Amino acid sequence: MPMQAAHLDLLLGWLDEAYVGPAWHGPSLRAAIRGVNADTAAWRPARGRHNIWEITLHSAYWKSAVRRRLTGRRERDFPAKGRNWFRRPDDPGLAHEAAWRRDVALLAEEHERLVRVVSRLRPSALGRRSRGSRQTPLEMIRGIAAHDLYHAGQIRLLRALSRS
Repeated sequence: MPMQAAHLDLLLGWLDEAYVGPAWHGPSLRAAIRGVNADTAAWRPARGRHNIWEITLHSAYWKSAVRRRLTGRRERDFPAKGRNWFRRPDDPGLAHEAAWRRDVALLAEEHERLVRVVSRLRPSALGRRSRGSRQTPLEMIRGIAAHDLYHAGQIRLLRALSRS
């Protein structure tokens, strides 16, 4: 197997390890969210701080952004308005279970869409920057896997704090 094809397999493994698991370090992003209800997802450690729900949607957004960058698509197809961080729940006084579940499902969908795009990449393209990009596809894919792990840790911490 040529080295570049091995890199692609490694990247696909990292994506799934970080989101689906199992991860050697602890919970994957999906495992960190498992069992969280809307009230816990909406809990904030302090005013102006992000909650689990916002981190979940932020993670979905960046999976979508990386996917679009890898495909070269300019049109934005992420369902939430805005970018990067999205205030959740929409009504701060109400944490609706169905809305939380939709955003968790969106994260899963964006992960699957990203994996499909990565699996179709030509291994020879992994090290080449596309026009206008600062990162190679390899760097973006490695980065989004690290992003999932970073936020999985934050979510685990927020879950523990919400119970104290």
